[in-house]
Order: sequence, then C-alpha cells, then structure tokens
Amino acid sequence: MSDSSPGVADLLGVLAYAELTAFLRLAEDAACHAPTLADRAALGELAAAEYAHFRLLRERLASLGVDPEEAMEPFVGPLDGWHGQTAPADWLEALVKAYVGTGIAFDFYREAAAHLDDETRRLVEEVLADEGRSQFAVERVGAAIKEDPRQAGRLALWARRMVGEALSQAQQVAAARPELAALLVSGEDIARMFTRLTEAHNRRMDALGLTPGP
Repeated sequence: MSDSSPGVADLLGVLAYAELTAFLRLAEDAACHAPTLADRAALGELAAAEYAHFRLLRERLASLGVDPEEAMEPFVGPLDGWHGQTAPADWLEALVKAYVGTGIAFDFYREAAAHLDDETRRLVEEVLADEGRSQFAVERVGAAIKEDPRQAGRLALWARRMVGEALSQAQQVAAARPELAALLVSGEDIARMFTRLTEAHNRRMDALGLTPGP
C-alpha cells in the first residue's frame, strides 16, 4: 500500500499518539509507583525511548505532508479512554500493563503495518521495538511472584482485563477509521491473524509466570 494512503496516515497517527501517551504514562508510573530509585531511573529510560519513537513518527507524518496533530486527534479519545479504564493501582499492575496491555495493542499495529510500503513498514517496526520493556517487566514481576506467590492470581486477572480493554479499544478505532481497519484485513485471513495475536499474548503471560486464561 502506498505511503500516501489515508490508512497509512491513520496508522502513523495512532502510533504517534500511542507512543506519546506511553512516554507520559511510563514517566508517571516511574514517579508514582516505582519502589526504588533504580526502578525509577530504569522506567524513565524506557519512557525516553518511547518519546524518541514519537518524534520519529511525527517527523514521518510531516514528511508526507500530514499535520501530526491532526493525524493523532482521532485517536485521543479511544487511547485516553483505554488508559483511564486501566489505571494501575500499584507497581506490579503498572508493569503488567506496560508489558501485556501495551504489547497486544502494538501487535495490532504491527499486523496493520505488514501491508504497507517497505519504508513505512520499517519505521513502524523500529518504533515498536521493545527497548527492554519486556525484560524489565518479566524480571520485576517474576521476582515479586517468587517472593509472594499469591500475587500471581490477581496479576493474571489484571492481565486479562488489559486484553479485554485493548480489544475494545481496537474495535472503537476500527469503527471510527475504516481506512485503518482495512489495513488489518487486506488480503488477510482474520482467523490466522487472531491466532497470532493470541499466541503472542500467551507467550507474554508465560514469560511473566501467569496463566493466560480463557
């Protein structure tokens, strides 16, 4: 698909706002929930990486002749709504959200990018790079569960809620922006796509030591 397609601008717009909000939320979690200065610094570094991704997307939109703010605006409501519905109550919930919730949302964007031109697809892959988020969350959550196995049950329920809210967010975005939705279904077997998304989610849950659940 050409980089001048409306669907491309939508994908870059939603990604830009997702990265901007990821930066803001990670910085907030670092300030409000991180139990040590080392954790605060580490999460701050992850937040800085997300902001760097946002800048790349903003520059790409501008190079395409698209106003970045206008490209992001349609997605402010759905993404802010998702963050409002999934505000973590503590440090471990913040880590699970950053790893599981953000992970499944980014999986959707990665699926959409598979149908783009090579240059835009490479950019999307770059900004969706993990940047250490997975290792950070897995190490901290794994250590917490080892210390107190009772944490596993509540965190598994929290992770399932992340998935439900992420799917709801994706439905809202798809309904509002049909050009973006078309990227997900372009020449694609939807059943296979959801199988890939489910498998990726289950791998993340396994890495955390949590039960995926239904």
